[in-house]
Amino acid sequence: MDLKSSLFDSLRTAKKKPVEDKPQVMPCQWDGCEKPGTHKAPVGRMKEGEFFHFCVDHVREYNKSFNYFSGLSDGEVARYQREAMTGDRPTWKAGVNAAAKPDIDPAKVRWGRAAPRVRTRDASDSANRYTPQVRKAKPLEAKALDTLGLTANATKEMVKTRYKELVKQHHPDANGGNRDSEDRFRDVIQAYQLLKTAGYG
Repeated sequence: MDLKSSLFDSLRTAKKKPVEDKPQVMPCQWDGCEKPGTHKAPVGRMKEGEFFHFCVDHVREYNKSFNYFSGLSDGEVARYQREAMTGDRPTWKAGVNAAAKPDIDPAKVRWGRAAPRVRTRDASDSANRYTPQVRKAKPLEAKALDTLGLTANATKEMVKTRYKELVKQHHPDANGGNRDSEDRFRDVIQAYQLLKTAGYG
């Protein structure tokens, strides 16, 4: 066997893992205690992330007397608890915001939204400051309204009234089983159902 062969150059051997030193355990920081300090205990307020190292008996004794809020007045403790509930971020009561400017006229609100504000060049024309928002019917709604013979600005009452008239007029019992009238009757019912789900009926 030739140890100087080129075949041995391509072989790799696993490197020996270095022997890890066991972490040294700090001694208990309680006065006069020689036991290992295997348990952490928080130092206190304003020193978050810092810990004492105690043995199990002394960490129990320390935890019994530990008070995060020692040295604070009751008012300061209450303030800290209030701020901690929101993650120390500013909050406002619902509907109260100093930056918000109420420029919406509640009388001009329709369909759950405020009417869009219109800027005019003539400042004296305050009557046209807001334009009322007119709901535009969707294609299926427009077709249903057309089936009932109504326009897009029809109200709920107009839709109901027209529906009742057409149902009486095209009901199969009122027309002696006329096939055309029966188809029209079916169309009227479907149109009314669609309008009802859309908020017209």
